[in-house]
Amino acid sequence: MNSSALVQGVKNQSRHAKWELIQNISLSFPTHHPQGLAYVGEYIFLSSVEVLEPPLNVFDPVNSTPGRGVGHMFVLDLDGKLLKDIIIGIGDMYHPGGIDFDGTNVWVPVGEYRPGANSVMLSIDPKTFVATERFRVKDSIGWAVSDGESGIVYGGNWGSREFYTWGHDGAERAHWCNPSSFIDYQDSQYVGNGLVICSGIAVLAQPTGSIGYELGGIAVVDFVNCRIIHEMPIQLFSQAGHVLTRNPFALTCDLDYLYLHVAPDDGFDLNGTELLTYRAKYAEKYGDVPEFHEAI
Repeated sequence: MNSSALVQGVKNQSRHAKWELIQNISLSFPTHHPQGLAYVGEYIFLSSVEVLEPPLNVFDPVNSTPGRGVGHMFVLDLDGKLLKDIIIGIGDMYHPGGIDFDGTNVWVPVGEYRPGANSVMLSIDPKTFVATERFRVKDSIGWAVSDGESGIVYGGNWGSREFYTWGHDGAERAHWCNPSSFIDYQDSQYVGNGLVICSGIAVLAQPTGSIGYELGGIAVVDFVNCRIIHEMPIQLFSQAGHVLTRNPFALTCDLDYLYLHVAPDDGFDLNGTELLTYRAKYAEKYGDVPEFHEAI
């Protein structure tokens, strides 16, 4: 896959991008609450958390409880058939995050289900399906990607309010605050040269006080220069009403199209979890703004 083409394909898009649904695969096993997505050869890796006892007072550092749950890494074939369920996590660290494949291993952080807690970083061999602990972090890490060539791991904490850079040994090399509050990044993909494409969601208040509006989006984050170089909203929703970039996400491209692979719905939502693939023209610029008429 041409990483520079992926970056340019994302930068070519805007809120006026014309995304076309081209594939819908229904998953026929209990998927729980999916978190991360990665395509590895003939396999699809999908991380998910199964909550057995919800955590309480999540945002209260004094009175919060960890709850109980099970972390899963599902391995599927390209038709969505479940091949293997790898149980991941240690003790209270049962919540897997966003994942990525670095050419050798699938990397996944597994943290406590509350901010500012603890996480363990794992890598999974896609040939043997063996999970190996790499290091631990004193923060709730929501997603991680690895540069297989340099041995650098990049990640974001709860809501991606802060970014981290580590060595493969867990030594922290950089730590900086996210300058954007556009969305909370949930899943990410490394594309080389210190660049990470992130996707995520922000739940915004509605004027009527009803259920919040899910704003989705994609961003290109430059970890070398500590900046965000492109952001765009996603305004498409699943049949269950979730914005497409609610958690699992992966991108691919060819000469003509950028492909967005997502799984926004939980196993207990309408129709369960579906793997959806959308495409948008790779090179086309969407500069035409729809005409608006001022209300009188």
